[in-house]
Amino acid sequence: MGREVSESCIDSLLIEMVSTYCNRFYANKPELAARRIEAIGYQVGHQLSERYTMERPRFSDHLEAIKFICKDFWSELFKKQIDNLKTNHRGTFVLQDNRFRWLTRMSIDQSPENGASEEPSIMADEKAVESMHLYFPCGIIRGALSNLGIPCAVSADISNLPACE
Repeated sequence: MGREVSESCIDSLLIEMVSTYCNRFYANKPELAARRIEAIGYQVGHQLSERYTMERPRFSDHLEAIKFICKDFWSELFKKQIDNLKTNHRGTFVLQDNRFRWLTRMSIDQSPENGASEEPSIMADEKAVESMHLYFPCGIIRGALSNLGIPCAVSADISNLPACE
């Protein structure tokens, strides 16, 4: 019997964690807040990967481990598989989720009739806030891959919300 946590609890936890680290602990140092949020995600990903692979044999290569992340691991976390996996066959993998759960409530309607601001400075601030919410899932992926024996760097691109690469 698996244990589950309500999606709204996870959403609230992520929002509060980002808010606390960005506005209270490291208000003037966003790069430190980002590093700390990513470190928390790393620990979570490492432990979840340990739990989900406990009864599996070790993966024989990187591609097998990445496929595990895209199918099984992602399904456990987000109740769906990754939408697209791309590789350059030289160690770089791009995972694409067209409707990333933790960003679905952040989509901003940029149409002028809805009063959305078109000022570049405000749009840049919104992107910065949105990207802060991605350090935690990036940390989760990095922690999971590290536990599978794959040291890596993980980054995210959110050019088309709620899609994420």
